[in-house]
Amino acid sequence: MTDGERRDPMQEELVASALLGTGRRPGGPGAEAVLDAAAVHAVRRRAGLRAGAPVTLPEPAPYDERAPLPGAARRRLAQLLAGRAAPAPAGGRRGAAPDVAELLPQWLAAAGRYGYRAPASALPALLDAARARTDLRPAALAFAGPRGLWLARQNPEWRFALRGAAGGAALPPVGDHGAVRRLWDEGLFAERVALLAAVRAADPAAGRELLAATWAAERAEDRLMFLDSLRAGLSDADEEFLETALTDRSRNVRSTAAELLSALPASALAARMADRATSCVALDRSGDGGPGVFVEAPHECDAAMQRDGLVCTPPPGRGERSWWLGQLVEYAPLSCWQDRLGGRTPAEIVALPVADDWQPELHAAWSRAAVRQRDAAWSRALLGSPSTSSLAERAKLLATLEEDERAEWVADFVSAHGLSEAFQLLGVCAVPWAEPLGRAVVDALDIARDAGSYPWSFSGVMGLAERCLDPGAAGRLEALTTLVAEGEDAAPGAAGYWSEAFQRLVSTLRLRGAMHEELVPHPR
Repeated sequence: MTDGERRDPMQEELVASALLGTGRRPGGPGAEAVLDAAAVHAVRRRAGLRAGAPVTLPEPAPYDERAPLPGAARRRLAQLLAGRAAPAPAGGRRGAAPDVAELLPQWLAAAGRYGYRAPASALPALLDAARARTDLRPAALAFAGPRGLWLARQNPEWRFALRGAAGGAALPPVGDHGAVRRLWDEGLFAERVALLAAVRAADPAAGRELLAATWAAERAEDRLMFLDSLRAGLSDADEEFLETALTDRSRNVRSTAAELLSALPASALAARMADRATSCVALDRSGDGGPGVFVEAPHECDAAMQRDGLVCTPPPGRGERSWWLGQLVEYAPLSCWQDRLGGRTPAEIVALPVADDWQPELHAAWSRAAVRQRDAAWSRALLGSPSTSSLAERAKLLATLEEDERAEWVADFVSAHGLSEAFQLLGVCAVPWAEPLGRAVVDALDIARDAGSYPWSFSGVMGLAERCLDPGAAGRLEALTTLVAEGEDAAPGAAGYWSEAFQRLVSTLRLRGAMHEELVPHPR
Protein backbone atom coordinates (compact mmCIF):
# COMPACT_ATOMS: atom_id res chain seq x y z
CA MET A 1 0.00 0.00 0.00
CA THR A 2 1.44 3.39 -1.00
CA ASP A 3 1.45 6.49 1.21
CA GLY A 4 -1.32 7.99 -0.89
CA GLU A 5 -3.72 5.03 -0.33
CA ARG A 6 -6.04 4.77 2.65
CA ARG A 7 -5.77 1.72 4.96
CA ASP A 8 -8.59 -0.77 4.32
CA PRO A 9 -9.23 -3.08 7.37
CA MET A 10 -11.74 -5.20 5.47
CA GLN A 11 -9.26 -5.93 2.70
CA GLU A 12 -6.54 -6.80 5.24
CA GLU A 13 -8.88 -9.24 7.02
CA LEU A 14 -9.85 -10.98 3.80
CA VAL A 15 -6.22 -11.27 2.68
CA ALA A 16 -5.17 -12.73 6.04
CA SER A 17 -7.97 -15.30 5.94
CA ALA A 18 -7.08 -16.31 2.39
CA LEU A 19 -3.37 -16.67 3.13
CA LEU A 20 -3.69 -18.59 6.43
CA GLY A 21 -6.75 -20.61 5.48
CA THR A 22 -10.16 -20.30 7.13
CA GLY A 23 -9.64 -23.55 9.08
CA ARG A 24 -6.61 -22.12 10.90
CA ARG A 25 -8.33 -18.96 12.16
CA PRO A 26 -10.50 -19.89 15.18
CA GLY A 27 -13.78 -18.06 15.16
CA GLY A 28 -13.13 -16.75 11.65
CA PRO A 29 -15.59 -16.94 8.75
CA GLY A 30 -15.87 -20.07 6.62
CA ALA A 31 -14.52 -20.41 3.09
CA GLU A 32 -17.82 -19.58 1.38
CA ALA A 33 -18.27 -16.53 3.56
CA VAL A 34 -14.76 -15.30 2.70
CA LEU A 35 -15.45 -15.65 -1.04
CA ASP A 36 -18.80 -13.87 -0.72
CA ALA A 37 -17.22 -11.06 1.25
CA ALA A 38 -14.41 -10.72 -1.31
CA ALA A 39 -16.94 -10.40 -4.13
CA VAL A 40 -18.93 -7.72 -2.27
CA HIS A 41 -15.74 -5.86 -1.39
CA ALA A 42 -14.53 -5.88 -5.03
CA VAL A 43 -17.84 -4.44 -6.25
CA ARG A 44 -17.74 -1.78 -3.54
CA ARG A 45 -14.20 -0.70 -4.44
CA ARG A 46 -14.94 -0.57 -8.19
CA ALA A 47 -18.05 1.50 -7.60
CA GLY A 48 -15.90 4.09 -5.87
CA LEU A 49 -13.31 4.44 -8.67
CA ARG A 50 -13.04 7.80 -10.36
CA ALA A 51 -13.62 7.93 -14.08
CA GLY A 52 -10.45 8.02 -16.16
CA ALA A 53 -9.58 10.65 -18.72
CA PRO A 54 -11.68 10.38 -21.90
CA VAL A 55 -10.01 8.53 -24.78
CA THR A 56 -10.14 10.07 -28.24
CA LEU A 57 -11.65 7.59 -30.63
CA PRO A 58 -9.98 7.16 -34.02
CA GLU A 59 -11.63 8.44 -37.15
CA PRO A 60 -13.99 5.86 -38.70
CA ALA A 61 -12.42 3.51 -41.20
CA PRO A 62 -12.80 4.73 -44.81
CA TYR A 63 -15.31 3.06 -47.06
CA ASP A 64 -13.96 0.58 -49.61
CA GLU A 65 -16.02 0.76 -52.80
CA ARG A 66 -14.78 -2.49 -54.28
CA ALA A 67 -17.08 -5.48 -54.62
CA PRO A 68 -17.35 -7.89 -51.67
CA LEU A 69 -15.90 -11.38 -51.94
CA PRO A 70 -18.28 -14.20 -52.86
CA GLY A 71 -19.12 -16.39 -49.87
CA ALA A 72 -17.13 -19.42 -51.03
CA ALA A 73 -14.07 -17.27 -51.72
CA ARG A 74 -14.38 -15.65 -48.29
CA ARG A 75 -14.34 -19.07 -46.62
CA ARG A 76 -11.38 -20.11 -48.78
CA LEU A 77 -9.43 -17.03 -47.70
CA ALA A 78 -10.01 -17.91 -44.04
CA GLN A 79 -8.70 -21.42 -44.77
CA LEU A 80 -5.58 -20.12 -46.51
CA LEU A 81 -4.81 -17.64 -43.74
CA ALA A 82 -5.27 -20.32 -41.08
CA GLY A 83 -3.08 -22.73 -43.05
CA ARG A 84 -0.32 -20.12 -43.19
CA ALA A 85 0.21 -20.49 -39.46
CA ALA A 86 -0.17 -24.28 -39.34
CA PRO A 87 2.84 -26.20 -37.93
CA ALA A 88 5.13 -28.03 -40.32
CA PRO A 89 4.59 -31.79 -40.70
CA ALA A 90 6.54 -33.96 -38.27
CA GLY A 91 9.75 -35.37 -39.69
CA GLY A 92 9.70 -32.94 -42.64
CA ARG A 93 7.57 -35.23 -44.81
CA ARG A 94 4.83 -33.27 -46.50
CA GLY A 95 2.42 -36.11 -47.18
CA ALA A 96 -0.28 -36.05 -49.84
CA ALA A 97 -2.27 -33.04 -48.62
CA PRO A 98 -1.90 -29.69 -50.45
CA ASP A 99 0.20 -26.99 -48.81
CA VAL A 100 -2.46 -24.28 -48.60
CA ALA A 101 -0.02 -21.67 -47.25
CA GLU A 102 1.85 -21.68 -50.56
CA LEU A 103 -1.35 -20.94 -52.47
CA LEU A 104 -2.05 -17.67 -50.64
CA PRO A 105 0.06 -15.49 -53.01
CA GLN A 106 -1.75 -16.92 -56.02
CA TRP A 107 -5.14 -16.41 -54.39
CA LEU A 108 -4.33 -12.77 -53.54
CA ALA A 109 -3.17 -12.07 -57.09
CA ALA A 110 -6.39 -13.51 -58.53
CA ALA A 111 -8.58 -11.62 -56.06
CA GLY A 112 -6.75 -8.44 -57.00
CA ARG A 113 -7.41 -9.00 -60.70
CA TYR A 114 -11.14 -9.30 -60.02
CA GLY A 115 -11.14 -6.12 -57.90
CA TYR A 116 -12.59 -7.54 -54.68
CA ARG A 117 -12.26 -5.92 -51.27
CA ALA A 118 -11.00 -7.83 -48.26
CA PRO A 119 -13.58 -8.84 -45.61
CA ALA A 120 -13.20 -6.73 -42.47
CA SER A 121 -12.92 -9.86 -40.32
CA ALA A 122 -9.93 -11.10 -42.35
CA LEU A 123 -7.87 -7.90 -42.13
CA PRO A 124 -5.96 -8.73 -38.89
CA ALA A 125 -4.87 -12.16 -40.17
CA LEU A 126 -4.06 -10.68 -43.58
CA LEU A 127 -1.79 -8.03 -42.03
CA ASP A 128 -0.14 -10.67 -39.84
CA ALA A 129 0.57 -12.75 -42.95
CA ALA A 130 2.06 -9.74 -44.75
CA ARG A 131 4.21 -8.92 -41.73
CA ALA A 132 5.65 -12.46 -41.70
CA ARG A 133 6.26 -12.71 -45.47
CA THR A 134 7.63 -9.75 -47.38
CA ASP A 135 6.78 -11.43 -50.71
CA LEU A 136 3.09 -11.21 -49.78
CA ARG A 137 3.09 -7.53 -48.93
CA PRO A 138 2.33 -5.83 -52.27
CA ALA A 139 -0.65 -8.06 -53.09
CA ALA A 140 -1.86 -8.33 -49.47
CA LEU A 141 -1.81 -4.58 -48.88
CA ALA A 142 -3.48 -3.86 -52.22
CA PHE A 143 -6.22 -6.35 -51.29
CA ALA A 144 -6.52 -4.92 -47.74
CA GLY A 145 -7.11 -1.50 -49.29
CA PRO A 146 -7.80 1.72 -47.34
CA ARG A 147 -9.36 -0.11 -44.40
CA GLY A 148 -6.23 -2.22 -44.05
CA LEU A 149 -4.10 0.94 -43.82
CA TRP A 150 -6.54 2.42 -41.31
CA LEU A 151 -6.22 -0.71 -39.17
CA ALA A 152 -2.43 -0.74 -39.52
CA ARG A 153 -2.32 2.71 -37.88
CA GLN A 154 -3.92 1.23 -34.76
CA ASN A 155 -1.29 -1.48 -34.15
CA PRO A 156 2.47 -0.80 -33.98
CA GLU A 157 3.18 -4.34 -35.23
CA TRP A 158 1.63 -3.44 -38.58
CA ARG A 159 3.56 -0.23 -39.17
CA PHE A 160 5.36 -1.86 -42.11
CA ALA A 161 2.12 -1.38 -44.07
CA LEU A 162 2.45 2.39 -43.77
CA ARG A 163 6.03 2.72 -44.96
CA GLY A 164 5.24 2.06 -48.61
CA ALA A 165 1.84 3.71 -48.63
CA ALA A 166 2.45 7.39 -48.03
CA GLY A 167 2.35 6.93 -44.28
CA GLY A 168 -1.06 5.38 -44.53
CA ALA A 169 -2.58 8.57 -45.93
CA ALA A 170 -4.41 8.76 -49.21
CA LEU A 171 -2.44 10.39 -52.02
CA PRO A 172 -3.99 13.43 -53.67
CA PRO A 173 -5.36 12.99 -57.19
CA VAL A 174 -2.48 13.38 -59.65
CA GLY A 175 -4.51 16.02 -61.49
CA ASP A 176 -4.70 18.23 -58.39
CA HIS A 177 -1.41 20.02 -59.05
CA GLY A 178 -1.61 22.23 -55.96
CA ALA A 179 -2.13 19.30 -53.57
CA VAL A 180 0.54 17.26 -55.33
CA ARG A 181 3.08 20.05 -55.02
CA ARG A 182 2.25 20.66 -51.33
CA LEU A 183 2.77 17.00 -50.47
CA TRP A 184 5.95 16.90 -52.53
CA ASP A 185 7.34 19.96 -50.70
CA GLU A 186 6.14 19.11 -47.19
CA GLY A 187 5.61 15.34 -47.04
CA LEU A 188 7.67 12.66 -45.36
CA PHE A 189 10.11 10.70 -47.47
CA ALA A 190 7.80 7.64 -47.78
CA GLU A 191 4.96 9.93 -48.85
CA ARG A 192 7.13 11.60 -51.48
CA VAL A 193 8.34 8.25 -52.90
CA ALA A 194 4.76 7.00 -53.21
CA LEU A 195 3.62 10.30 -54.70
CA LEU A 196 6.37 10.38 -57.32
CA ALA A 197 5.62 6.80 -58.36
CA ALA A 198 1.89 7.60 -58.70
CA VAL A 199 2.47 10.78 -60.72
CA ARG A 200 5.06 9.10 -62.92
CA ALA A 201 2.70 6.20 -63.67
CA ALA A 202 -0.11 8.58 -64.69
CA ASP A 203 1.94 11.24 -66.45
CA PRO A 204 5.67 10.52 -66.99
CA ALA A 205 6.45 14.12 -67.95
CA ALA A 206 4.73 15.53 -64.84
CA GLY A 207 6.64 13.10 -62.64
CA ARG A 208 9.95 14.12 -64.18
CA GLU A 209 9.13 17.83 -63.79
CA LEU A 210 8.16 17.30 -60.15
CA LEU A 211 11.51 15.67 -59.45
CA ALA A 212 13.48 18.30 -61.39
CA ALA A 213 11.91 21.12 -59.37
CA THR A 214 13.68 20.08 -56.14
CA TRP A 215 16.52 17.93 -57.52
CA ALA A 216 19.37 20.19 -56.46
CA ALA A 217 18.15 20.36 -52.85
CA GLU A 218 17.65 16.60 -52.33
CA ARG A 219 20.05 14.42 -50.35
CA ALA A 220 22.24 12.05 -52.39
CA GLU A 221 20.57 8.89 -51.10
CA ASP A 222 17.15 10.39 -51.83
CA ARG A 223 18.20 11.46 -55.33
CA LEU A 224 19.22 7.88 -56.04
CA MET A 225 15.86 6.44 -55.02
CA PHE A 226 13.88 9.15 -56.79
CA LEU A 227 15.94 8.65 -59.96
CA ASP A 228 15.05 4.97 -59.92
CA SER A 229 11.38 5.93 -60.30
CA LEU A 230 12.10 7.11 -63.85
CA ARG A 231 12.39 3.48 -64.99
CA ALA A 232 8.59 3.45 -65.24
CA GLY A 233 7.65 5.12 -68.52
CA LEU A 234 11.28 5.78 -69.48
CA SER A 235 11.46 7.52 -72.87
CA ASP A 236 13.63 9.84 -74.97
CA ALA A 237 11.87 12.77 -73.29
CA ASP A 238 13.80 11.94 -70.09
CA GLU A 239 17.22 12.26 -71.75
CA GLU A 240 17.86 15.93 -70.94
CA PHE A 241 17.19 15.43 -67.24
CA LEU A 242 19.29 12.24 -67.11
CA GLU A 243 22.18 13.99 -68.87
CA THR A 244 22.12 16.57 -66.08
CA ALA A 245 22.24 13.74 -63.52
CA LEU A 246 25.47 12.50 -65.14
CA THR A 247 27.24 15.44 -63.48
CA ASP A 248 25.89 14.58 -60.03
CA ARG A 249 28.24 14.59 -57.03
CA SER A 250 27.23 11.02 -56.14
CA ARG A 251 28.90 8.21 -58.10
CA ASN A 252 25.84 5.97 -57.55
CA VAL A 253 23.53 8.61 -59.00
CA ARG A 254 25.81 9.02 -62.04
CA SER A 255 25.90 5.25 -62.60
CA THR A 256 22.11 4.95 -62.37
CA ALA A 257 21.64 7.85 -64.78
CA ALA A 258 24.06 6.21 -67.23
CA GLU A 259 22.22 2.90 -66.90
CA LEU A 260 18.90 4.56 -67.73
CA LEU A 261 20.38 6.48 -70.67
CA SER A 262 21.93 3.30 -72.05
CA ALA A 263 18.41 1.86 -72.25
CA LEU A 264 17.59 4.67 -74.71
CA PRO A 265 19.42 3.62 -77.91
CA ALA A 266 18.95 7.07 -79.49
CA SER A 267 20.47 8.99 -76.57
CA ALA A 268 23.70 10.96 -76.83
CA LEU A 269 25.27 8.80 -74.13
CA ALA A 270 24.46 5.66 -76.12
CA ALA A 271 26.20 7.22 -79.12
CA ARG A 272 29.27 8.09 -77.06
CA MET A 273 29.40 4.58 -75.66
CA ALA A 274 28.99 3.12 -79.14
CA ASP A 275 32.00 5.11 -80.37
CA ARG A 276 34.12 3.91 -77.46
CA ALA A 277 32.97 0.29 -77.62
CA THR A 278 33.35 -0.12 -81.38
CA SER A 279 36.88 1.27 -81.18
CA CYS A 280 37.70 -1.73 -78.97
CA VAL A 281 35.98 -4.46 -81.00
CA ALA A 282 36.49 -5.09 -84.72
CA LEU A 283 36.06 -7.75 -87.39
CA ASP A 284 39.27 -9.75 -87.95
CA ARG A 285 39.64 -11.23 -91.47
CA SER A 286 43.28 -12.27 -91.13
CA GLY A 287 42.69 -15.80 -89.83
CA ASP A 288 42.77 -18.89 -92.04
CA GLY A 289 39.60 -20.27 -90.49
CA GLY A 290 37.39 -17.40 -91.58
CA PRO A 291 36.44 -14.08 -90.00
CA GLY A 292 36.46 -13.56 -86.26
CA VAL A 293 36.30 -10.81 -83.67
CA PHE A 294 39.37 -8.91 -82.51
CA VAL A 295 39.31 -7.15 -79.11
CA GLU A 296 41.61 -4.41 -77.82
CA ALA A 297 40.38 -3.44 -74.34
CA PRO A 298 40.75 0.20 -73.24
CA HIS A 299 44.02 1.16 -71.57
CA GLU A 300 42.56 3.84 -69.32
CA CYS A 301 39.30 5.05 -67.80
CA ASP A 302 39.48 8.76 -68.51
CA ALA A 303 37.46 11.58 -66.96
CA ALA A 304 34.90 11.60 -69.79
CA MET A 305 34.23 7.88 -69.32
CA GLN A 306 33.78 8.39 -65.58
CA ARG A 307 31.48 11.32 -66.23
CA ASP A 308 29.35 8.99 -68.37
CA GLY A 309 28.90 6.62 -65.45
CA LEU A 310 31.74 4.11 -65.81
CA VAL A 311 33.08 2.82 -62.51
CA CYS A 312 36.85 3.10 -62.67
CA THR A 313 37.88 0.69 -59.88
CA PRO A 314 37.07 -2.97 -60.62
CA PRO A 315 35.76 -5.36 -57.97
CA PRO A 316 38.24 -7.77 -56.37
CA GLY A 317 39.46 -10.44 -58.77
CA ARG A 318 38.70 -8.47 -61.94
CA GLY A 319 41.30 -6.90 -64.21
CA GLU A 320 40.94 -3.21 -64.96
CA ARG A 321 40.90 -3.46 -68.74
CA SER A 322 38.32 -6.26 -68.90
CA TRP A 323 36.18 -4.38 -66.35
CA TRP A 324 36.23 -1.20 -68.46
CA LEU A 325 35.55 -3.12 -71.68
CA GLY A 326 32.55 -4.88 -70.15
CA GLN A 327 30.97 -1.59 -69.10
CA LEU A 328 31.53 0.05 -72.49
CA VAL A 329 29.94 -2.86 -74.39
CA GLU A 330 27.11 -3.11 -71.89
CA TYR A 331 26.19 0.57 -72.28
CA ALA A 332 26.49 0.67 -76.09
CA PRO A 333 23.32 0.21 -78.20
CA LEU A 334 23.24 -3.28 -79.70
CA SER A 335 22.37 -1.84 -83.10
CA CYS A 336 25.93 -0.55 -83.51
CA TRP A 337 27.40 -4.05 -83.80
CA GLN A 338 25.75 -5.03 -87.05
CA ASP A 339 27.47 -2.21 -88.96
CA ARG A 340 30.73 -2.73 -87.10
CA LEU A 341 30.82 -6.48 -87.75
CA GLY A 342 29.97 -6.69 -91.43
CA GLY A 343 26.18 -6.38 -91.45
CA ARG A 344 25.70 -9.70 -89.71
CA THR A 345 22.63 -10.66 -87.70
CA PRO A 346 22.87 -11.06 -83.91
CA ALA A 347 22.99 -14.85 -84.28
CA GLU A 348 25.80 -14.62 -86.83
CA ILE A 349 27.75 -12.17 -84.64
CA VAL A 350 27.45 -14.37 -81.55
CA ALA A 351 28.66 -17.35 -83.61
CA LEU A 352 31.91 -15.59 -84.60
CA PRO A 353 35.06 -16.78 -82.80
CA VAL A 354 36.61 -14.17 -80.50
CA ALA A 355 40.38 -13.87 -80.29
CA ASP A 356 42.55 -14.09 -77.18
CA ASP A 357 39.94 -15.58 -74.84
CA TRP A 358 37.81 -12.42 -74.82
CA GLN A 359 34.62 -14.32 -75.75
CA PRO A 360 33.23 -14.84 -72.20
CA GLU A 361 33.70 -11.16 -71.31
CA LEU A 362 32.27 -9.92 -74.61
CA HIS A 363 29.25 -12.24 -74.58
CA ALA A 364 28.50 -11.46 -70.94
CA ALA A 365 28.47 -7.72 -71.72
CA TRP A 366 26.22 -8.30 -74.74
CA SER A 367 23.90 -10.30 -72.50
CA ARG A 368 23.59 -7.45 -70.01
CA ALA A 369 22.90 -5.06 -72.87
CA ALA A 370 20.23 -7.35 -74.33
CA VAL A 371 18.45 -7.53 -70.97
CA ARG A 372 18.60 -3.77 -70.42
CA GLN A 373 17.49 -2.91 -73.96
CA ARG A 374 14.88 -5.72 -74.04
CA ASP A 375 16.25 -6.97 -77.35
CA ALA A 376 14.70 -10.36 -78.09
CA ALA A 377 16.86 -11.08 -81.18
CA TRP A 378 20.10 -10.68 -79.23
CA SER A 379 18.70 -12.58 -76.25
CA ARG A 380 17.71 -15.45 -78.52
CA ALA A 381 21.19 -15.56 -80.06
CA LEU A 382 23.00 -15.40 -76.72
CA LEU A 383 20.83 -18.13 -75.19
CA GLY A 384 22.32 -20.46 -77.78
CA SER A 385 25.90 -19.43 -77.05
CA PRO A 386 28.14 -21.91 -75.16
CA SER A 387 29.49 -18.91 -73.23
CA THR A 388 26.07 -18.31 -71.68
CA SER A 389 26.34 -21.06 -69.12
CA SER A 390 25.12 -19.16 -66.07
CA LEU A 391 21.53 -20.05 -65.21
CA ALA A 392 20.96 -16.59 -63.73
CA GLU A 393 22.13 -15.02 -66.99
CA ARG A 394 19.89 -17.30 -69.04
CA ALA A 395 16.90 -16.52 -66.83
CA LYS A 396 17.36 -12.77 -67.42
CA LEU A 397 17.68 -13.28 -71.18
CA LEU A 398 14.57 -15.45 -71.23
CA ALA A 399 12.58 -12.70 -69.52
CA THR A 400 12.97 -10.54 -72.66
CA LEU A 401 11.19 -13.10 -74.88
CA GLU A 402 7.45 -13.43 -75.39
CA GLU A 403 5.71 -15.81 -72.98
CA ASP A 404 5.08 -18.59 -75.51
CA GLU A 405 8.66 -18.56 -76.82
CA ARG A 406 10.02 -18.49 -73.28
CA ALA A 407 7.96 -21.52 -72.30
CA GLU A 408 8.97 -23.39 -75.47
CA TRP A 409 12.69 -22.72 -74.85
CA VAL A 410 12.52 -23.95 -71.25
CA ALA A 411 10.49 -27.00 -72.31
CA ASP A 412 13.21 -27.92 -74.80
CA PHE A 413 15.86 -27.36 -72.13
CA VAL A 414 14.04 -29.63 -69.66
CA SER A 415 13.60 -32.33 -72.30
CA ALA A 416 17.31 -32.21 -73.15
CA HIS A 417 18.86 -31.70 -69.71
CA GLY A 418 16.27 -32.81 -67.16
CA LEU A 419 15.25 -30.85 -64.10
CA SER A 420 18.47 -30.63 -62.13
CA GLU A 421 19.37 -27.22 -63.62
CA ALA A 422 15.93 -25.99 -64.63
CA PHE A 423 14.53 -24.57 -61.38
CA GLN A 424 15.69 -20.99 -61.96
CA LEU A 425 14.55 -21.06 -65.58
CA LEU A 426 11.10 -22.34 -64.66
CA GLY A 427 10.70 -19.38 -62.31
CA VAL A 428 10.62 -16.83 -65.18
CA CYS A 429 7.86 -18.63 -67.10
CA ALA A 430 4.31 -17.30 -67.04
CA VAL A 431 1.79 -19.01 -64.74
CA PRO A 432 -0.01 -21.23 -65.47
CA TRP A 433 2.67 -22.94 -67.54
CA ALA A 434 1.92 -23.45 -71.21
CA GLU A 435 0.94 -27.00 -72.08
CA PRO A 436 4.28 -28.00 -73.73
CA LEU A 437 6.24 -26.81 -70.72
CA GLY A 438 3.93 -28.49 -68.22
CA ARG A 439 4.15 -31.74 -70.16
CA ALA A 440 7.96 -31.56 -70.29
CA VAL A 441 8.18 -31.04 -66.51
CA VAL A 442 5.81 -33.88 -65.69
CA ASP A 443 7.58 -36.22 -68.14
CA ALA A 444 10.93 -35.36 -66.52
CA LEU A 445 9.51 -36.07 -63.04
CA ASP A 446 8.11 -39.38 -64.28
CA ILE A 447 11.50 -40.32 -65.79
CA ALA A 448 13.22 -39.45 -62.51
CA ARG A 449 10.80 -41.68 -60.61
CA ASP A 450 11.27 -44.61 -62.98
CA ALA A 451 15.05 -44.20 -62.72
CA GLY A 452 14.88 -44.63 -58.93
CA SER A 453 16.25 -41.14 -58.32
CA TYR A 454 16.33 -39.67 -54.84
CA PRO A 455 12.84 -38.14 -54.63
CA TRP A 456 13.73 -35.34 -52.22
CA SER A 457 16.13 -33.95 -54.83
CA PHE A 458 13.08 -32.86 -56.83
CA SER A 459 10.98 -31.44 -54.00
CA GLY A 460 11.63 -27.84 -55.15
CA VAL A 461 10.51 -28.52 -58.71
CA MET A 462 7.51 -30.50 -57.45
CA GLY A 463 6.49 -27.56 -55.25
CA LEU A 464 6.85 -25.23 -58.23
CA ALA A 465 4.72 -27.56 -60.36
CA GLU A 466 1.99 -27.50 -57.71
CA ARG A 467 1.79 -23.72 -58.02
CA CYS A 468 2.42 -23.32 -61.76
CA LEU A 469 0.94 -26.25 -63.70
CA ASP A 470 -2.38 -25.64 -65.39
CA PRO A 471 -5.12 -26.97 -63.04
CA GLY A 472 -6.71 -28.61 -66.07
CA ALA A 473 -3.86 -31.15 -66.12
CA ALA A 474 -5.01 -32.83 -62.89
CA GLY A 475 -7.02 -35.55 -64.62
CA ARG A 476 -4.12 -36.60 -66.84
CA LEU A 477 -1.82 -36.98 -63.82
CA GLU A 478 -3.97 -39.48 -61.92
CA ALA A 479 -2.04 -42.44 -63.31
CA LEU A 480 1.17 -41.16 -61.68
CA THR A 481 -0.30 -41.36 -58.18
CA THR A 482 -0.18 -45.16 -58.07
CA LEU A 483 2.48 -46.87 -55.97
CA VAL A 484 5.03 -48.56 -58.25
CA ALA A 485 7.44 -51.36 -57.40
CA GLU A 486 10.89 -50.15 -56.36
CA GLY A 487 13.84 -51.19 -58.46
CA GLU A 488 17.00 -52.62 -57.00
CA ASP A 489 18.88 -49.34 -57.43
CA ALA A 490 16.09 -47.13 -56.14
CA ALA A 491 16.46 -45.10 -52.94
CA PRO A 492 14.72 -46.84 -50.01
CA GLY A 493 11.14 -45.64 -49.67
CA ALA A 494 11.33 -43.64 -52.90
CA ALA A 495 8.24 -45.23 -54.42
CA GLY A 496 6.06 -44.18 -51.50
CA TYR A 497 7.42 -40.66 -51.58
CA TRP A 498 6.81 -40.31 -55.32
CA SER A 499 3.27 -41.61 -54.93
CA GLU A 500 2.56 -39.10 -52.16
CA ALA A 501 4.16 -36.29 -54.15
CA PHE A 502 2.03 -36.96 -57.24
CA GLN A 503 -1.10 -37.31 -55.08
CA ARG A 504 -0.31 -33.92 -53.54
CA LEU A 505 0.28 -32.46 -57.00
CA VAL A 506 -3.11 -33.67 -58.26
CA SER A 507 -4.90 -32.49 -55.08
CA THR A 508 -3.25 -29.08 -55.26
CA LEU A 509 -4.17 -28.60 -58.92
CA ARG A 510 -7.79 -29.41 -58.15
CA LEU A 511 -7.73 -27.05 -55.18
CA ARG A 512 -6.31 -24.27 -57.38
CA GLY A 513 -9.03 -24.90 -59.93
CA ALA A 514 -11.70 -24.63 -57.23
CA MET A 515 -10.07 -21.47 -55.87
CA HIS A 516 -10.26 -19.69 -59.19
CA GLU A 517 -13.80 -20.85 -59.83
CA GLU A 518 -14.88 -19.42 -56.45
CA LEU A 519 -13.46 -16.03 -57.39
CA VAL A 520 -15.20 -15.75 -60.76
CA PRO A 521 -18.07 -13.23 -60.44
CA HIS A 522 -21.41 -14.83 -61.16
CA PRO A 523 -24.36 -12.72 -62.36
CA ARG A 524 -27.14 -12.40 -59.82
